[in-house]
Amino acid sequence: MKVKAKTHSGAKKRFKKLKSGLIKRSRAYHRHLLTKKTSKQKRHLGTIGYIAKCDMNRMAELLA
Repeated sequence: MKVKAKTHSGAKKRFKKLKSGLIKRSRAYHRHLLTKKTSKQKRHLGTIGYIAKCDMNRMAELLA
């Protein structure tokens, strides 16, 4: 009998799987020390990022 795979609790808090199959993520460096960053940099960090195709298999295991 095979053991049921559990979702990685750290991954489920940080990533979300979309209907299109992509995995959405947030960008790093947007939590603190924001006074020294430019407005352009902070604006870019607020946008959504997606997991690279080469990491999709590994992320699918964590989120399964």
